[in-house]
Amino acid sequence: MKSALKNSLIAFICLTLGLSLFPGQAWGEGPSVSAQSAVLIDQSSGRELFEKNSHEKLPIASITKVMTAILAIESGKMNQMVTVSDRAIKTEGSSLYLKAGERLHLKDLVYGLMLRSGNDASLAIAEAVAGSEQGFAFMMNEKAQELGMQDTHFTNPNGLENSDHYSTASDMAVLTRYAMENQYFRKIAGTRSYRAAATNKEGVRVWKNKNKMLSLYQYATGGKTGFTKKAGRTLISTASQGNMSLIAVTLNDGDDWLDHKNLFEWGFSTYKPILVVRSGKLAANTDPFYQNHLYVQRDIYLPLSKDEQQDITKKLILIKPPAGDKSWTPPSPAGRLLVMLDQRQIYSLPVYYKSAGKEKRAFWKIFFSLLEAFISGREQPLS
Repeated sequence: MKSALKNSLIAFICLTLGLSLFPGQAWGEGPSVSAQSAVLIDQSSGRELFEKNSHEKLPIASITKVMTAILAIESGKMNQMVTVSDRAIKTEGSSLYLKAGERLHLKDLVYGLMLRSGNDASLAIAEAVAGSEQGFAFMMNEKAQELGMQDTHFTNPNGLENSDHYSTASDMAVLTRYAMENQYFRKIAGTRSYRAAATNKEGVRVWKNKNKMLSLYQYATGGKTGFTKKAGRTLISTASQGNMSLIAVTLNDGDDWLDHKNLFEWGFSTYKPILVVRSGKLAANTDPFYQNHLYVQRDIYLPLSKDEQQDITKKLILIKPPAGDKSWTPPSPAGRLLVMLDQRQIYSLPVYYKSAGKEKRAFWKIFFSLLEAFISGREQPLS
């Protein structure tokens, strides 16, 4: 009786304080953030660790420029010279103060775009990569669709206010995760200060990064700031601690520096990367069509809290042979392995088939190769 009363009292206190006794519940989970929309994801797996209205379509301001930067990098033109147009220098908002007719490398424009949020640079980049702002916006939307950003639409390369230019915290996290896989982008996003070479119109410029997270938070690795009156303050930031990297996105957040710091500290203290799938053959495969010839190509680590580690299960979904087809050959990939947490899928990966015949051929190929090398070695003249 006393134990039941004690548990009820603890539950009441937790409810009063806004805490949760049960991991996985939406209420009371994670730090409090003042943003209208927010998300925290694991960079390696893409798993969402925290969210608040993360699928709400909102104006995103200059964090748009993450898409502009990655498209510029992927264009393969970073070392090409760009001539700044008269139209580019008239772009409103934050500026690098470029001059019409000025010639500089595309890479310098991208550094100015990311570090100083230059809107003039954004248009110069769009014209250099796609020929026009409209053509570049088309490229941006095509890339968004390719990445699965279903709640996003771009009309310009800078995020200046337009009712048809919007995204979500979730989609921008997807974009940032993709961009951070690019070594060139990671370097630019994490650069604190950049020295741009002198041009035909201007001397050497030195740009300092507007992203204060790089100095406010010791584990910060990059990101992008944004602001318009309609969007409010928007921020993307990335951080790494040990072997774990996180991405935080907030939209319309008046206290974004503190919110990102708190999100990261909560994420790093709550979750640890745990090996949930080991590369090689699947140990528990009993399917009669595939026998024991299924394997995965790499180790999979997922961020899990202590409580979650006990609740992980796996489910194998395989392609089945057509009924009555005795000549059917198993495909590769043969299906997917689903990683489940409390009956919810949190990750999936392809499963490959390797027939016994292929394995035997591979064995004999290696064997005869070693034998040939041994005989060749024996035939070498003695010195």
